This record gives sequence, C-alpha cells and structure tokens, in this order.
Amino acid sequence: MGLAALWLLAGVLAVRQAAAVLRLPPNERLTDLETWIGDEGVLHVRGSLYDGDSFTGTPFSGLVLKPLTRAAEQSLGVAWTFGTLLLVVVLGLVVARSLPGPVSRRTSLIAAPLAISLLVLSLPVRNTFTLGQTSIIPVLLVVLTVLPRTSGRQAGVLIGVAAALQPALLLFGVVLWLIGRRRAAALAGATFAACTALAWAAMPHDSWTYWGHHIGGAGLGAPADSLANQSLHGLLLRIGIEGPVELALLAVLAVAVVVIGLRRAVHYAKDGQLLLAAAITGSVALAVSPTSWQHQQLWILLAVVGRVGRRGSDRLVWPVLVVLAMSLSRTALLPDIEVLGHIGYNAPLLAALAAACVVPFHSRTSPRWDDPEPTPLAEPAKSRFAWVPLLRFLKRPLSRPNLMLELMLIRVGYFAYSWIRGHAPDERSVAEGHGDQVLTLEGWLHIDIEHWFNGIVADTSWLKDFMNWYYSTFHFLIPLSLLAWLYLRRPATYRWARTPLTFATMLALVGFWLYPLAPPRLMGLGYVDTAHGPQDLNNPDFGALTKLSNQYAAMPSLHVGWSLWCGVVIAIVAPYVWAKVLGILYPLLTTAVIVGTANHYVLDAIGGAAIVSAGFGLQYVLLGVGKRPREEAPPLSASMGAALERARGLVPGLVRQRSGQHDDAEPADAADEPPNGGRARVERHDQRV
Repeated sequence: MGLAALWLLAGVLAVRQAAAVLRLPPNERLTDLETWIGDEGVLHVRGSLYDGDSFTGTPFSGLVLKPLTRAAEQSLGVAWTFGTLLLVVVLGLVVARSLPGPVSRRTSLIAAPLAISLLVLSLPVRNTFTLGQTSIIPVLLVVLTVLPRTSGRQAGVLIGVAAALQPALLLFGVVLWLIGRRRAAALAGATFAACTALAWAAMPHDSWTYWGHHIGGAGLGAPADSLANQSLHGLLLRIGIEGPVELALLAVLAVAVVVIGLRRAVHYAKDGQLLLAAAITGSVALAVSPTSWQHQQLWILLAVVGRVGRRGSDRLVWPVLVVLAMSLSRTALLPDIEVLGHIGYNAPLLAALAAACVVPFHSRTSPRWDDPEPTPLAEPAKSRFAWVPLLRFLKRPLSRPNLMLELMLIRVGYFAYSWIRGHAPDERSVAEGHGDQVLTLEGWLHIDIEHWFNGIVADTSWLKDFMNWYYSTFHFLIPLSLLAWLYLRRPATYRWARTPLTFATMLALVGFWLYPLAPPRLMGLGYVDTAHGPQDLNNPDFGALTKLSNQYAAMPSLHVGWSLWCGVVIAIVAPYVWAKVLGILYPLLTTAVIVGTANHYVLDAIGGAAIVSAGFGLQYVLLGVGKRPREEAPPLSASMGAALERARGLVPGLVRQRSGQHDDAEPADAADEPPNGGRARVERHDQRV
C-alpha cells in the first residue's frame, strides 16, 4: 500500500510538471533555446547557435539537437516535454539501482519513486522542463556508468559523450584514471575529442565562437555575475573581485576544490559508493566551471545518497538540507536579512562545495554505516481511553533533536505558514461582512468592548506606547525564547511542547482561509490603529503592513494562541510560583493588547485559545501524551559511576565497624536501634570523613 502511494505521488508530480509546461503559450515554451523560437512561436533550425548569446551548450550539443528540432517544430514542444519527462523517470530508476549495497529489496523498491519525486520537485529539473534544456542527458550518461554491468569501454564512451555536451565533465575521466581504469579514461578523452572534432567539421563558425571567442562557453547566457551562475567564478564577481586578481584567486580556489574533491571521489569510488563519487565529481565540475546555470545543478541532488552523522537522528540532516537547497527559493530557505543574503543567494554553490570538500560521508567499512547510535524512545503514555493513542506505532523520542535540522524545518514551516496566510482569500467585502457578524455576536453576548477600550488606549500616551511596543515585539520573542530554552535545558519537553504548537498553527491557517475577517482597525467604524497608524480604506493594500501579511487573517488570533501556549508550558515547567503566575498572566495581557490596539476582537482571542486547546487535544488523541514527559537525568560517566559505587560500599562498612559489627555479621534489626542513633553515627562519621 505504501509503495503504491509513493508511485502515485511520483506520477502525479511528473504529470503536473509536464502539464505546467504544456499549458504555456507556444511562444513561451523552451525559451532558453533561443535559436528554436520563431516569430510565430514555431521552432526553427537555421542560423548560428550563438546569434543571441542565449544558447549555452557546446556546438556538439547543437549538432545533436538540430535534428530533434524538426520533430519539435511539428509538436510545438510536446514531444520534447514528454521526452524530458521520460529521461527524468529513467534517471530516477538508474539512481535507485545504483545505491551502495547492501540494499534490501524493499529499500530499492521505495527508492525509485522517491528518487523520481525528488528529481521532479528539484529546481534544476523544473528549470530544464520550462526552458527546454538538455542537462539531464549528460547526467544520465554518467550515472549509467555506475551500474554494475557497465563495462570499462562503455563507461569511457558514455563519459566522453557527456563531456562533449558539458566539457567540465571531463573530470570524470580523471577519476577513472585515478581509480586505475586508465583504458576507460583514455577512451573517454578520445570520445570527447572525436565528438568535438565532428562538431568543428560540421559547424566551424559556431565551434570557433564557443571555444575561441567565449573560451569554453564563458559569457554565453546571462551575465557571469548573475545569481543564476552558481560557480566560484560567479561568486567572486558578485562580491566585487574582478580582473587579474579574480582570475588568479579563481585559479587557486579551483585547483584546491579539484584536488580535494577528486581525492574524496576516488576514496568513495574505491569504497564501492560509485553514485556518491559521481555526485562529488559533478559538484566539483559545477564549482570550477566558468558558468553553472540552474539546469546544470542536478549533481548536487544526487549527493543525498551519502550517509552522514553519528546518531540515527542526524542521518536526515544532510539529505534534508540538500533537498531544501535544490527545491526551494532563497526566500523560503532563509529570512530576508542582509547578513544571511549571501548564503541564500549562493545556496546551490555552497551545497556543491560542501558535498565536494567538506561533508564527512561514512565509508562502508565504518561501524556507523549500518549501526548509528539509536535515539532513545519512550512508549506513549497510558490513557484512560482504550483507543488512545491512534498512532500507536509512533514512539516519543527523548533525545535532543539535531539543531541544524530543527532550524531549517522551523524556517521552512514558517515560510509555508506565511505563504498560505498571504494567499488566503482577502476580498474586502467578505472580510468586512464577517466583521459585522462578529460585532453583532459580541453585542448579543455583551462582550463588545473593543471600541471603548481602544479609545482609552488611544487617549493614554504611555499605555499606547507600551501596547504598541508589546504588540510588535513579544509575538515572536517569547515563543522563540521559550523554544530555545526548552531545547537547551529540557529536550524531551521541547519535543512534547512543539507538537501542539504546530497543530494550533495549522488550525489557524484553516481559519484564515475559511473565514477572512477584517480587524476592527479596518472596519471604518472609528477605531484607532495605534500600532500601524492611519489606514487608507480607498487603497486596496491598506498601508505598508499588507506587504508582510494578509490583513484579513484575524480569526483566530495567533497572538493569543501562541501566548496561551507559552503560558501553559511555563506554568508546567517553571520551578517557581512567581514564574508560573507570569506564564498565566502572559496570554491575558496579550489579549488586552490586541484588543486595545484595534487589531483583534474579543472573539478572535477566544478563537486563539480554542485552537491551542485543540492542539493539545490532538496531541493527546494521536500520540497519547497526556502530560509533560519527565526529563531523564543525564547518564554518569564511567569514572563517576565507579566512584559512586565505591562510596556506597564504603560508608555502610564503616558504619558497621563503628557499631561493633564485622562485615560477615548480620545487620541489627532496625527496630532495635534507637530512633535516631544510626543516623547520628552516620552523621558523625560523615563529619570525620
């Protein structure tokens, strides 16, 4: 059942990607191959490949592709799109077949649809589909060489043809030479030379343009310093290093990356991890090429096959980081902060350099290859209901989760939350109609205090300033600080506490989507927006704040929801009564602030409390965790444990000697001792010691 679901997912993703391309108008398909696009959107084959500088392939790739354009001309890219889709499927199957052994049959069956899904979701493949590029072909040719039945002669020819399509892939020939397959390496070089000579004979002008004027393709396509060029050359240009200094520094860095990366590739190839060796070599090629466009970065994704980490919980860190870097945009990976901007903009290059030179992948001979340190698990807490928990197969981890993985998942989760909230329905008339409904219901319940309380806050300067500062600061500061403290001091409680917070946030998104609600400040009823200033109701954006979030996502209030979650957790884990009281007061104060600043209704606060309660309830029903897990004491070191055992054996022996007993004497009955006599002797002995 699970395997069928994975194949269904892979099929849906593949069909969706093909449909996304075919829905485009004919003149918007395959836009990167400029020489194929005619005035009427029909592909053509005449003229130089490099007339418009948009074709970035080698003359040999143009020579091979030109016959295919005649078929594509009749189908307006349909055949090309489905051909690309077929190549992706074949590549996924080959990757699954090339995993380093020993691999169980079940793992190999699961790996194929999973590999196809990851390929289809990756930015290089999506870019290839949309632009009509051919970068999947050289990757597939090289990956075919790692199959067990591929001979040395076949490997040499395949790598030579791949290098004729992307010259930097000649580095695979160097790896063949270094691992002792020198005939295959020589054949790869000869095949590359023959293909290049054939293209030179058939297309001398284009060959001179590519190899002479552009020096191996440099300068074709977008400017070399654009963010699309994820190579060392592009990085140096982006940070302002140009001219001879840049070329000299590039040469030094390129040599270092090639030496370190190829040595690692040779090591893992000899270790039997041929697919990982191919991924490392491809990452080296990307880094040292003059230009490495997005459609050429598929090698980085293949590096997920490497195993990293001492603990079982660490094994997911590297694959998740690679998949996120190759599937999401910069804004999804990192917050829009200038300090982090260079990391986000250069995430593919940094991932390639990490795979090539830094990440300590396990060897197959390592004891941690198949036996990582297990994560301590606890059975779900018993419940009074026989049907709880529903997910009985899930056990609660007790160890501290990996920090890097946790931060990335939190960031991506918040980006998804922001995106869904920002795209929720925001029609003004509907949101204001729901606002009228809320005010009517509150009037019937006699809790419509928003206008009265907002007037008091607006007329009291110190109260207004305090609430404005509180509203803009505490919403993120307190929950993040509490999560950080739990992670450092109470790891098991951290895992227990974050689950209902996640559930509550997901439920809030459902509320934003199903019930868009205009807050009091946007109802035009005389409320004063103390936090954001006057709002222009004739402007559909309602001010600068709408650039950050959907202004009609008011029900439920996550300000109250997150603060109530903080209050519950603080009240449970805080060791002092005053801290517990502050935890209970925090959501009450937050409710006063959101109402006083005209950002929410009282019913919004009730809705926020409801989703947090539902979050804790869902956790209980699904996972059976009805109370905070007890924190286990950290294990003692071996020396400390031995010293403690010796001390435990020493003190009773000395006590018996002071009382006239020998080691072999029977202990006196506790009832025969004076009420505190034994305790007094132990205390006197402790004083002497």
